[in-house]
Amino acid sequence: MASPGFTSASSPPLPASAPASVSPSASASASAVPSEVAVTDSARSRIPRFYRLSIDERRELLRERVDLSEADVAALDSGGIHPSVADRVVENVVGVYALPLGLGLNFQVNGRDVLVPMAVEEPSVIAAASNAARMVRQGGGFAADADEPIMTAQIELLGVPDPAVARARIEAASDELLAMAGATLPRLLERGGGPRELEVRLGNHPARVIVHVHVDCRNAMGANMVNTVAESLAERLAALAGGRSGLRILTNLCDRRLVRVRARVPVAVLGVRGEGDAAEAFSGADVRDGIVAASQFAEDDPYRAATHNKGIMNGVDAVVIATGNDWRGVEAGAHAFAAANGKGQYRPLAVWRTGDDGSLIGKLEMPMPVGVVGGTLKAHAGARLAQRILGPAATSATELAMVIGSVGLASNLAALRALATDGIQRGHMALHRRSAELKHDGQATRPQERAAEHTRDRGTKEDSP
Repeated sequence: MASPGFTSASSPPLPASAPASVSPSASASASAVPSEVAVTDSARSRIPRFYRLSIDERRELLRERVDLSEADVAALDSGGIHPSVADRVVENVVGVYALPLGLGLNFQVNGRDVLVPMAVEEPSVIAAASNAARMVRQGGGFAADADEPIMTAQIELLGVPDPAVARARIEAASDELLAMAGATLPRLLERGGGPRELEVRLGNHPARVIVHVHVDCRNAMGANMVNTVAESLAERLAALAGGRSGLRILTNLCDRRLVRVRARVPVAVLGVRGEGDAAEAFSGADVRDGIVAASQFAEDDPYRAATHNKGIMNGVDAVVIATGNDWRGVEAGAHAFAAANGKGQYRPLAVWRTGDDGSLIGKLEMPMPVGVVGGTLKAHAGARLAQRILGPAATSATELAMVIGSVGLASNLAALRALATDGIQRGHMALHRRSAELKHDGQATRPQERAAEHTRDRGTKEDSP
């Protein structure tokens, strides 16, 4: 199901807070940071007014919470990859292309505070997600779980004279085929992963048989692993089926590798204040009802669902990119999952309802094929730095998936709350104007703005973390 279901419970189960411990950098200096933004380790991701600080002050605060070396910090200036390294990663290199890297604040996932690195070019994404995470924090934080990291190799068999007989022969040889697949991945087997199950599907084509091999990839995203499995089994499968092999590659619709996230937002924190001394412009109950109505609109209409899900991916992609993962694969899987729900209509990945206690309850379910080993991490210092910032949340692929899903649900909440109140443009454009005020050389149009940048308000109150 692309739309997570709801039970009669008023709120999802939320664990007690258990923040991760952090080793402060020996060279960090508390005096370099204004005292009013200092926080304790028990609230590691809560840094009020962080957006008001200069970049140097923010880095100093980060170093107080994460044990970063000088080389780690240097990656924040270089973007994490040198052109000479980039030349070995992709083809026809002429340089490197950087994105802003910011911190998602206020996130508490399964009782643990998490600082979330986010790489994104769109204004308001980080501020909005941080603000939404602050509201969810008031309801106990995000509760998440994730499937085992199963990716699927897909082998197409063509020219099969009798697909039903072919399926029976392939299923009878399942143990042999899984052993063959495992032999191609000895290091994965040593780490406790490997092929888990073989599945045979009959497609719409009268002479086509499709074979899926489900592989536990452990802490890797796993594309190369499952592609190796697909190619290694193709010839044997074709012989069993009496046909020939066609395409042999992974599927990005990894519906056995789902993440599920739940959040409860107390209605009291949803309200929007009026200007100056005015009363609330929107009550918490009004905002809650508006969010629920917007969610139901997305469930009913695929055109709305597409934009609803884009708001989720604003947060998801930013973390996937920062951690060196394949955002294109995550996007493909998310949208395919939203469409492959058995209802014949593209659906939202997250839905919102009113809980029995009147709070706002959100649930997200989507594929999350990400890894914490291999791939870009070997070459990209920025991706390795992102893991350092995440701390224990980057110790496994499933832990990272739960954090990313939480950021996606937060981004969705922020967008729907804006739509249910002042509209999406009020906060977004306040931050967008800062980008519009830059010259082509990346410098602020007016020098006095650059000098005062770290002291002025950088967005609307609703966008602020």
